[in-house]
Amino acid sequence: MSAGRLIAIEGIDGSGKSTQARLLADSLDAVLTHEPGATALGLELRALLLDSAAVDIAPSTEALLVAADRAQHVAEVVAPALEDGRWVVTDRFSASTLAYQGYGRGLDLQSLGTLLDWVVGGLRPDVTVLVDLPPELARARRGRSAPDRLERMDGGFHA
Repeated sequence: MSAGRLIAIEGIDGSGKSTQARLLADSLDAVLTHEPGATALGLELRALLLDSAAVDIAPSTEALLVAADRAQHVAEVVAPALEDGRWVVTDRFSASTLAYQGYGRGLDLQSLGTLLDWVVGGLRPDVTVLVDLPPELARARRGRSAPDRLERMDGGFHA
């Protein structure tokens, strides 16, 4: 059996990455997954990360919650599929953490990289695709839906 491959699709909300991830997974007959929230625990963590308006989350706490989601995601979804020889397309992976919590929140990139390597046991995507779109255009494409906690951040954060 051939080894599975991991492809991560990255980009800001509204960039079209979810659509591209779905199209790619369909064309490859790959497992399609996403972060945060692809597992039962991940759904709970996603609610804390994105839906909590009343809770003030420190940047380091946010990074740890994202890392916890990724650890569970890899353990339950990604690693088993790869071990079965399946290809996996994920809507977000480690590059999102480096962008949002590293560059956006100002956390140390080396420390984040060490944390991320540890929680996934060194697993890295075989390919990472960045869907690049100016933040203003992405915001307009998201439409009038209520923005989540991270989507409410200013343009500088998203740039």
